[in-house]
Amino acid sequence: MPDAELALLLSRWQFAVTVGLHIVLAAFALGLAQFLAFLEGAWLLRKERRYLDLYRFWLKVFSLTIAVGAVSGVVMEFQFGTNWGPFSHKAGGIIGPLMLYEVLVAFFMEAALGGVMIFGMDRINPKVHFAVTCLVAVGALISAFWILAANSWMQTPVGFFRDEAGNFHPESWLTILRSPSFPWRLAHMVIAALLATVFIVAGVGAWRLRKNRQPADARLMVSLAMWAAVILMPLQVVVGDLHGQNTLRYQPQKLAAMEGSWHRPPSGEGEPMRLFAIPDQTAQRNFAELAIPQIGSLYLRHNLHGQIKPLSEFPPDEIPNVLIVFFAFRVMVGLGVLMLATSAIALVMRLRKKLYSSDNLLKLLIIMAPAGFIAMLAGWVVTETGRQPWTVWGLLRTEESVSSLSAAWVIASGTGILVVYLIAFAAGLRYFMRYVAKDHHFAAKEEE
Repeated sequence: MPDAELALLLSRWQFAVTVGLHIVLAAFALGLAQFLAFLEGAWLLRKERRYLDLYRFWLKVFSLTIAVGAVSGVVMEFQFGTNWGPFSHKAGGIIGPLMLYEVLVAFFMEAALGGVMIFGMDRINPKVHFAVTCLVAVGALISAFWILAANSWMQTPVGFFRDEAGNFHPESWLTILRSPSFPWRLAHMVIAALLATVFIVAGVGAWRLRKNRQPADARLMVSLAMWAAVILMPLQVVVGDLHGQNTLRYQPQKLAAMEGSWHRPPSGEGEPMRLFAIPDQTAQRNFAELAIPQIGSLYLRHNLHGQIKPLSEFPPDEIPNVLIVFFAFRVMVGLGVLMLATSAIALVMRLRKKLYSSDNLLKLLIIMAPAGFIAMLAGWVVTETGRQPWTVWGLLRTEESVSSLSAAWVIASGTGILVVYLIAFAAGLRYFMRYVAKDHHFAAKEEE
């Protein structure tokens, strides 16, 4: 493999690892911020100290997430200048301001008020503290807004013009923020972050309940998390379907790769639902395919006979890596189905008064604890790998966006970044696991 191609491949992998790990922390911070706002509001409204206990418990986890996330975020953003200089130069007129708004409006709000939120407990008026918590929660949502606005513009670019050198400039910021995929991408990601968080909360609660660690607090974790899952999972199914319809319209080869669709079905037949296959991009066919005829058209076209444009009808150099997109999509959907089933089982057990006593359910919640984050990462792989070979869809190719670096330099920088990430994440995960395993004696309980 030529050095330039290897450098491009390594730069993509380096960015994928750093962004992927950072997404986990950013999503967890987003979900926890909303959860903490709910807990503190419930405590002020109902005056039940169990809500305050849970607030104190998860506040420390939130502070850990913010700390590790700051490290991963700073390291990640350096790559725009080092590995992706041409992209920054050409698209910086649009991406730069969007990322700047995220830093100025959202990150500073989270950082500054997060300190008040963490260290101001018992030092400022409870209602003022609640207002601070709500502002941090809003800041996390604003952060997601600007980041996904930038990503959505890269996926479905609108509201710009290009100069003679091919650089992108904003023509209408309002149009840019109305990028066709933005509403569905934002809703899908925010709900995914909330679901990932509630399944972590449920898993921690179930583990502590089985170990008899402060069972009253553990029961509240499981109960709140499963109520949220019952509401959010069906909503995510609807939003995911709408997001898929948007992808079919604006990024049809991505959707075809998700479905592993190489050729049109015979006339009058609908798309099959491929449960399993091994896509062969060279031969433009699937091996070992297991499919249910016609059913794919139900969720793709909402009928039994609709078809989509297959991969064979696109130029070969505009087709993403089908194998990766195909399997990542099935990991995301498969875990989503399991999460939906888990929330339904929990609802049945609640109605039977066995939500906290069913050992099998508690074991299931522990097993499913990381499912939301794994599904989210799989969805991110579908989104970003499915966009290839473009950084700006249909306009700027990835090979035109990478800096002229040697493969050896990318290996050296990637190794350094990986070491930093491994240390930060290993330390954070170790602290988290030890923290949730301990009994916690809060001031609120000692006063009783």
